[in-house]
Amino acid sequence: MSEGLGLYGQLLLLLLVANGAPVILQWVMKEQGGWPVDGGRVMPLDGRRWLGRSITWRGLASAVLATGVAAVSLNLPFAIGLEAGAWAMAGDLLSSFIKRRLNLAPGDMALGLDQIPESLLPLLAIAGETRLEVKAIASLVLVFIVLELLLSRLLYALEIRERPY
Repeated sequence: MSEGLGLYGQLLLLLLVANGAPVILQWVMKEQGGWPVDGGRVMPLDGRRWLGRSITWRGLASAVLATGVAAVSLNLPFAIGLEAGAWAMAGDLLSSFIKRRLNLAPGDMALGLDQIPESLLPLLAIAGETRLEVKAIASLVLVFIVLELLLSRLLYALEIRERPY
């Protein structure tokens, strides 16, 4: 583990990379290669899409790979980055599924629901490898929520995001 940033700073950066990579790649590539994970399918019970058009295979892959690379650049094992990225995207999928059930459009903000699963799940997944305790996990989730909201506004101001949170 790197001495410079400290473990908590490293983990926050991994979470930000996992959640920011799909946004940046969408801005760069627009619709090119943005195949929705749900393939446009709707859930029979409510007639709504499973996840929505904004959850793409390109975004999932970019998040996992970028987080792996970021981990190595932070002197963390590549596997921890891959695991954190994969679990962050699992949290994003869960959030998207719930938001569709609540009839929220892709891109609509749901404070907490948009941030907690995609920060909590990866931290829980790597807690054993990084020796994170419950208090540290809770603190990191709270800091992530604040940072994600601030960075979302910055990305909107830079015209990288379509909507601010």
